Amino acid sequence: MASVLLVDDEPDFVASASEMLRLHGHEVRTADTLANARRILDSQPSDVLLLDLMLPDGNGLELLDELARNKLEVERVVLITGHPGIKSQIKNLSGPTVSYLTKPIDNRELMALLRDLEHSGNYEDEDVNLHFGLLVGETPQMHEVYNQIKKIACTDSPVLILGETGTGKELVAEAIHRESRRRGDFVAVNCGSLSRELAGSELFGHEKGSFTGATRQHVGFFQRAHNGTLFLDELTEMPPELQPHFLRVLETRKVLPVGSEKEIPIETRVIAATNRVPNEAIQNKALRKDLYYRLSVFPINLPPLHQRREDIPLLANHFLNELARRYGPQRWLSEKSMKRLQAYHWPGNVRELRHVIHRAFILSDSEDGEIELPERFESPFGQQNRLEGLQVGRSIREIERELIMRTLAHFDGDKRAAAEILGISLNTLYNRLHVYEQEKEKAS
Repeated sequence: MASVLLVDDEPDFVASASEMLRLHGHEVRTADTLANARRILDSQPSDVLLLDLMLPDGNGLELLDELARNKLEVERVVLITGHPGIKSQIKNLSGPTVSYLTKPIDNRELMALLRDLEHSGNYEDEDVNLHFGLLVGETPQMHEVYNQIKKIACTDSPVLILGETGTGKELVAEAIHRESRRRGDFVAVNCGSLSRELAGSELFGHEKGSFTGATRQHVGFFQRAHNGTLFLDELTEMPPELQPHFLRVLETRKVLPVGSEKEIPIETRVIAATNRVPNEAIQNKALRKDLYYRLSVFPINLPPLHQRREDIPLLANHFLNELARRYGPQRWLSEKSMKRLQAYHWPGNVRELRHVIHRAFILSDSEDGEIELPERFESPFGQQNRLEGLQVGRSIREIERELIMRTLAHFDGDKRAAAEILGISLNTLYNRLHVYEQEKEKAS
């Protein structure tokens, strides 16, 4: 967590922002003038400086100049302004990394800033280089991804991120958003979680009284990401009947809320992702060909973890450092355990590696801090955690249920992919899950 200095002379804003920052574990000090801010920085440095431009005794830019002249290190500076046009000035500033928030600042904007503070970690993790404050990896495959992020970020082009489950598609999407310096929020939506009946309303919004239960106007995800980035994960789970409307939004940059007759212009960058092979998804009617062509102007392919094994020690140490900061004490992997990680095939990719490290950290009771992984470490994705199988006393129904649930876990809840692997229809899978839920409720 970060040490934050908030410099602003509006008491209500300072009180609410400080409370929210503290709720998320950050240490917060406040100042209402440049003079007070100087005194605080002289006595104790801060990781993050939230700085209003217009203060009673001067301009916030003066403090930035002083920081640079005196070589005072502040890892992150966020300028608070009521003027969106300040962005052009910010790009020309030297010194610390500078971003900005525009007043009035609502909770969503502040939450986005909190995510930045929690994920950036540049001031917390000296052993690992976090690219864009998010991504770990130094292999040629990952540097190719970083180059693609830099090239596409400065445009408004839609992006399609392709990669297996657990490769970090959402992190890449957020990295593009950060590099783009867009003023709005990064809004992530899992298409698999959208209700088929209400998906249009959730994406595009609806007017009051447009359908039964619409008791108020609702702002959809596209509008929430205005001037920002909308990330649509599991694109192939979007209902097929909704995909033409999505395509029209991409082409016109306008949304039509359910029940409205007036389209609303939006300035929203769209990034989509899928863990499925696009051509197979098109053949299976899960993805419209014209939508795929519109999104694939700039595709980014993420390599699976087994293709960049040299990054495994970096990732493992990064996860261990995160856990030590959160729970303590510091732990590390034995040389034998690290080799074991590098030899494994990682069907669940980086997400699976994080799970394994987290479990090992919790279970470790070594006095010297060294973690020794067992010969067959527990994993919900890999072969080490095999099905109990056809043992005497187990019913076929029990085995079927276990197979379905573990297949779903392997595909991170992607029901369509799980159904294909299991060789059953999506409706059959939904029916089975419904039965399991009923049985669970009866048992409880």
